[in-house]
Amino acid sequence: MLRKSFKLLLNEKLPLYTKFKGHLSTTSLVNEKWDLLTAVCLERKPVITQELNEIQKEYEELLAEVEFERSLKSDHELQHELELKQIEALKKGDSDDLDVNLKQTAQDFVDLCVEELTQFKKGSKITQDDKKNNDKSLNRKLDKHLVLLVNQKLGDQKHYLLPQGKREEGETLRQAADRVLKQCCGPNVKTQIYGNAPSGFYKYKYPKQIRNEKAVGAKVFIYFARHLEGQLPDKGVDYKWLDRQEMDKILPAEYKKSVGQLLIDE
Repeated sequence: MLRKSFKLLLNEKLPLYTKFKGHLSTTSLVNEKWDLLTAVCLERKPVITQELNEIQKEYEELLAEVEFERSLKSDHELQHELELKQIEALKKGDSDDLDVNLKQTAQDFVDLCVEELTQFKKGSKITQDDKKNNDKSLNRKLDKHLVLLVNQKLGDQKHYLLPQGKREEGETLRQAADRVLKQCCGPNVKTQIYGNAPSGFYKYKYPKQIRNEKAVGAKVFIYFARHLEGQLPDKGVDYKWLDRQEMDKILPAEYKKSVGQLLIDE
């Protein structure tokens, strides 16, 4: 049966790639060339804890109740009970066998702590850069993850994307990622790339007016990195530090899907 089918194919005048359509790629697709790019998803971790949602608050209260029910009395509570017994004994006149040396009672300590607490003022979570909406500053959105986006030209248009660059000859993808970060962030920013293998991938075709024989598009291998310290220079690079919601509004749709796979939802 297989031989008969093959003979029929040989007798037909259609090209072989047409006969096996769905199984073999056409010559044009095989010969397409792509630029290899490395991008880095550089993220700043939250500086302060986020506000608890309702479920988290209820669970926190439940844990506190369970801990209180199972806990033993602290040294402070035992001392307070002992002092109350000594005071009662003094009132009754049974103070002969008591060793009374109360420079500061447990209740005095509690009163001092309460007074200090009333004078304490919490710092605001809203910074001056939050009020100014300065998206170039890391001193904003302190309870959120921030990701670095850089304004880059693709064809005739500009887009805010992850820092990226072409892999150079003889360079590994990881080496290209290190170079891209240094060129974008400068020498004063310290970062840490996680792993030697990319964490994500994305590809796109160049606009028709800039396609050529060398490449029809770019294949982007994305690495994940943490910001440790330092600030990007104010001049020379057009960049933004954005949280998840802000990124959703500015990233291209398909590109956003690839980047979103690297990040934890907030």
